[in-house]
Amino acid sequence: MAWDEWEHLKTEATARQSAEMRLNQLPPGGGGGGGNQDLVVRQDDLGAVGHEAFVLYDQLGRQADIAGAGADDSGSGSTMRAGAELKACHFAMGPELENTVSVWTAQVRTVLQACAHISNHLDYSVKEYAKEDEAIGAVLRDRSGAAVPVSRLNEYFT
Repeated sequence: MAWDEWEHLKTEATARQSAEMRLNQLPPGGGGGGGNQDLVVRQDDLGAVGHEAFVLYDQLGRQADIAGAGADDSGSGSTMRAGAELKACHFAMGPELENTVSVWTAQVRTVLQACAHISNHLDYSVKEYAKEDEAIGAVLRDRSGAAVPVSRLNEYFT
């Protein structure tokens, strides 16, 4: 690829990015999504995502354990035993295989922690949003006793 072609591609990418990517700001013309839209959090949606995170946690924990797969009486998995045997025979592959298992295990644990965090946080959020909705609903009523929609709250600040 010629240098001029590279510069041209960079310029095009920069132009596309500035037109498409708007982080931490509103689009030109203002407005966040329409004047009469309420912020709605459905506990069912949060619960479904939290449940899927839990299911992923469970499946990943059982199926991605290569360190413990084929474990013997001492708890050493078949992959780690193979690495140890290769290392004992002075094959360079042995330590690399053991390192691969260690790195894989650390990464799986990280993903498991993330899944557990997501599941727990969403379970907590569902409960907290329900409490907040109940408290706000008890306080914010119009003259007829009906709940005031969030989109009308701005009227009370003018």
